[in-house]
Amino acid sequence: MNVLGLSGSLRQGSYNTLALRAAQKVAPEGVTLQIAELGDIPMYNDDLAKLGLPAAVARLKDQIAAADAVLIATPEYNYSVPGMLKNAIDWVSRPPEPPLNGKAVAILGASPGMLGTVRAQYHLRQILVFLNTFTLNKPEVFIGAAHTKFNSEGELTDEVTKKMLHDQLVALQALWKKVG
Repeated sequence: MNVLGLSGSLRQGSYNTLALRAAQKVAPEGVTLQIAELGDIPMYNDDLAKLGLPAAVARLKDQIAAADAVLIATPEYNYSVPGMLKNAIDWVSRPPEPPLNGKAVAILGASPGMLGTVRAQYHLRQILVFLNTFTLNKPEVFIGAAHTKFNSEGELTDEVTKKMLHDQLVALQALWKKVG
């Protein structure tokens, strides 16, 4: 199964990007995870879209379409999904052929706070319902106190979190087999 990872943070050293990198290392046999670049996607503007898809958006749509499943790592900004992530989703949701339609998707999030992006993940689930994804319900992955779970080199050191990431990818693979 080929999974495309989307990090909702542009910050260098982002815990969410680090969590995706950790997921790459703990992925079960038969699962590969590539992380997409979202930083060069322009702000959504329908006038711009009418002129043709920007290259960064076309690239992302192609990557999502080619992937078997998607793993989204979202931070929580003001109790919700970061604007950058929502913007990327808004772009790829536009016709023709929105690539998230019918796609198996899993969500995780990392935050220095104790709740580990619970509210942002809830809002992201609402968005994904509208986009007609098959969003994995469990296991949920909320990485709270993320600053204590990664070392100074960005490596995930928390064994419980490693197992949660592995288990989520196993469940995503099972969901993909059912819906793919």
